[in-house]
Amino acid sequence: MGKKEEKAHALLAASSAKKWIHCPPSARLEASIPEEESPYAKEGTLAHAIGELKLQKLFTDKNMTDRTYKSRLKKLQQDEAYASEMEGFTDEYVDYVSNIAFGFPASPFISIEKRLDYSPWAPEGFGTGDCVIIYGKDLHIIDFKYGKGVPVKAEGNYQLALYALGAYHEFGMLFPIENVHLHIVQPRIPNNSSWSTPLKEVLSWGELVVKPAAEKAFKGEGDFHPAEYCNGNAENYCKAGFCRAYGRCRATAEKNMELFKEAWDEGKNQKKLPPLLTWEEAGELLKKAMFLKDWVQKLEDAALNEIVSGGGVPGWKIVEGRSNRKLSDADAAFAELVQAGYDEAVLYERRPIALGELEKTLSKEHRQDILSKYITKPQGKPTLAPEDDKRPAMVLQRVSAEEAFGGDNTYVDKGGK
Repeated sequence: MGKKEEKAHALLAASSAKKWIHCPPSARLEASIPEEESPYAKEGTLAHAIGELKLQKLFTDKNMTDRTYKSRLKKLQQDEAYASEMEGFTDEYVDYVSNIAFGFPASPFISIEKRLDYSPWAPEGFGTGDCVIIYGKDLHIIDFKYGKGVPVKAEGNYQLALYALGAYHEFGMLFPIENVHLHIVQPRIPNNSSWSTPLKEVLSWGELVVKPAAEKAFKGEGDFHPAEYCNGNAENYCKAGFCRAYGRCRATAEKNMELFKEAWDEGKNQKKLPPLLTWEEAGELLKKAMFLKDWVQKLEDAALNEIVSGGGVPGWKIVEGRSNRKLSDADAAFAELVQAGYDEAVLYERRPIALGELEKTLSKEHRQDILSKYITKPQGKPTLAPEDDKRPAMVLQRVSAEEAFGGDNTYVDKGGK
């Protein structure tokens, strides 16, 4: 069973564990909202299938012939979500698994895309572990992340810890497991991380944290607990967990309206204070505003989807946004212009393709051996972040606004966004 089936049928899915552990009734609330599979999800599902096939050929299906392998791979490559870059990234995933598997003095136990039942801790709970490796007292849970948005950490990862509980539940009688090793392989960022902890710590977490929260979540009980302001999207279990109720969640709305009210009350009191906010006041308001910004966008997206799908949101309508002009047939238009006497050099520009597109066309070896020698990462533009953000503070030399932000520092409207 793949990731899609896990998400569709497990109310207490491992992939959404941080949400239903911190906010138990969100599980039943989300289940009442239809889910649409995004192109990114389809892309991830296909990449997992390709990675699974490669690992099966290498480890678990020794009878798979080259002809069978090529036939199955060709079928996957015909999927509309396929991109040639998937070959290199799935190879990196296979290499990571291989380094672990071949690092033992003898062949370990390996299971690929294994359904893991952690129902002793969460009612009807199960998930699909991308790769489970057991040797002696060590259990390795390896998760392949194809996304390139938010980096995912292995340390304290709820999803992988639940997979570890499921693996222990199934294999604990066969292997004397004492240590758990969690691994994230996220090659498109790239971001690979690992974290180790004693099995007894995972079991304790399962009993003291997972069990009580899961019982409430399964019954739809407990209090809604929207994520508070925190460092980065990865820690915001409402947003990073792609909660389908996030935009319309009443508990989130009430919490955010309190923040609005607080900011409004502070504004009304300014007649008793200097006309300019102090930087201390501005800093506090910015923290609240930055947290609210994502929620407002989610609320807008939910309203837009409702109207587009045929529903209605009183007081709102959809209008046609701005779009850029384009040629319906550039080749035909340029051919006529050349025939009319224009030089092709006037009509075409010769420029290298973007680095991301270039990497897609190259093999893993050529990306590492040739291209990597020429890649540099310029310093990013100054970006405002809270003081407790985990990224280090940027050391700035004094520069003008034009140098810092580029161009003439004027606003450019890009398609109404």
